Amino acid sequence: MGRIDYWFEFGSTYSYLSTMRIGTLARERGVEVSWQPFLLGPIFAAQGWDTSPFNIYPAKGEYMWADMARQADKLGLPFRRLPPEGPGAFPQNGLLATRMALVGFDEGWGDAFTRAVFTAEFGEGRDVADQALLAELASTAGADGDVMARAQTDANKSRLRGQVERAMAAGIFGAPSFLVSGELYWGNDRLEEALEAAAGGKD
Repeated sequence: MGRIDYWFEFGSTYSYLSTMRIGTLARERGVEVSWQPFLLGPIFAAQGWDTSPFNIYPAKGEYMWADMARQADKLGLPFRRLPPEGPGAFPQNGLLATRMALVGFDEGWGDAFTRAVFTAEFGEGRDVADQALLAELASTAGADGDVMARAQTDANKSRLRGQVERAMAAGIFGAPSFLVSGELYWGNDRLEEALEAAAGGKD
């Protein structure tokens, strides 16, 4: 079975589209998905950016929002544009959600939780930095016990820092990104190509 490493960021609009598609598309091709949540903030900071390039370059941002509306409609996905400032502004703070996702993938509920977070954020316009919302989404996805406590351990925080370091080492500069045998594919529009490469025997 082929394998693809799927690197996604909760603040990434296009990661929403890939997250909602990759499971079905990978199963159809007999490809195993290794979900890799990470943070783009440190990667952007290393390039001298303090926010998303979609905010830094307004014309690019306007195009992105229009394109997201088109693509979501094409895929039958709900979509809401996030506000430019205030609670829930783009890009949202996905730190806690990412730490929780790492725990979730260890415990078997990570993929359901990830899809739920993206749907709440870009499908419903909710603030995924809200702890009550995240706790509800994790519970619905199948988590039990004190997920927040497990997500906030020093070991899990260190693990997330390691994820960012691994992404940087792999040359990842944006999300969604896909790695197949060390070869990088970037962007939602490269998902099918990456899956075909994985299905062709690369792992």
